[in-house]
Amino acid sequence: MPGKISVTLLIVLFSVAPVISQVIETVTLPEPQRSGGMPLFEALDNRQTLRDYTDRELDIQTISNLLWAAFGINREDGKRTAPTARDWREFDIYVVTAGGWYVYDAEKHALLKKSNQDRREYAGRQDFVHTAPLTLIFVADYDRMPGASDEVRDFYAATDVGFISQNVYLFCASEGLGTCVLGQVDRDKMREVFRLRPGQRVVLSQTMGYPQ
Repeated sequence: MPGKISVTLLIVLFSVAPVISQVIETVTLPEPQRSGGMPLFEALDNRQTLRDYTDRELDIQTISNLLWAAFGINREDGKRTAPTARDWREFDIYVVTAGGWYVYDAEKHALLKKSNQDRREYAGRQDFVHTAPLTLIFVADYDRMPGASDEVRDFYAATDVGFISQNVYLFCASEGLGTCVLGQVDRDKMREVFRLRPGQRVVLSQTMGYPQ
């Protein structure tokens, strides 16, 4: 669909490095708009959790801006819009839509399509997630956190995902979108459906769309 992706972004923080599932299409995103938007204090004042959305799709420019705001590259050295412990950059973004699911490649600022199947039902346990136009699922890749115990990895993954999800909250507040972070997800089923590697961990998902 020109200019649009029928969206339920399942942003799973997932490694864009060696991936098991085959890429069936690469969607190059437009350059993110890095200026303008709502002033920070207004965005903070408008930040809230919403669970009721219309079925209006997000256009591809909004998706581009969203992914960049969440965990995109904002410097020439490849560093991101959200910090990570020891600069591990252990999170990646899976994008699941009604028309399929994708992985966000931050270096290319592109979506790597993995399947044409609608997998929104696995993005969260709540009913509103299954029909919302966009869900982000954040997956940490523990293989990119060398020299740390699983306890330390758990701690930093939980910390780092908070920075990323707050970026999404502020972006949504600025753009008039609603969003909701979800901790109650079927991680075992997600691992199967999205073909995660043993070192990957689903941490959270985050649903969004235009408010009712």
